[in-house]
Amino acid sequence: MSCRDLILSKIKAVPLEPKALPIIPEFEFEGDLKARFTASIQANKGEVISKEELLSLLDSGVFEKVYSHIEDFSSLTNIKITEDAHHLDNLNLAIIRGQFGVAENGAIWLEDQDMGLRALPFITEHLVIVLDSAHLVANMHQAYGRIGLKESGFGLFLAGPSKTADIEQSLVIGAHGAKSLRVVLV
Repeated sequence: MSCRDLILSKIKAVPLEPKALPIIPEFEFEGDLKARFTASIQANKGEVISKEELLSLLDSGVFEKVYSHIEDFSSLTNIKITEDAHHLDNLNLAIIRGQFGVAENGAIWLEDQDMGLRALPFITEHLVIVLDSAHLVANMHQAYGRIGLKESGFGLFLAGPSKTADIEQSLVIGAHGAKSLRVVLV
């Protein structure tokens, strides 16, 4: 018998009383989910804007290379994406759809079908996520309950523009991804 097997057999021989799993409280949230979500996005250095504000921003000509993975804004797209993320160099603005948002922390759940290409939210200079305000949940417990039963490939929570304070202990926005995040609640 190996040392490993000997140790494991001694552990298994220790009598243990069965214990019930702890009861997880509901963590109810009372209040306006949209207002709380907006405050959380702002605390994460993001911005919540209207569809009209987005259209005005796009009409201003500030962004040279724009890609939208949403039909409503596809007429504003002036580049095409392929499977090669290298074609997205110098992408100024990407517009994608979020599946749902979490009011407590401003996190937005994204999956492959929302992005078109997994690198898109990270390689673009500025990011816009269009989110249905009816698809807001109060907290991460509800969020994980919502995604826990679905079969999916790649998914992630995104909560604000990329930021880090590791570089000389100074806050840097856009260090590992988009410099700005705008959320359009519809």
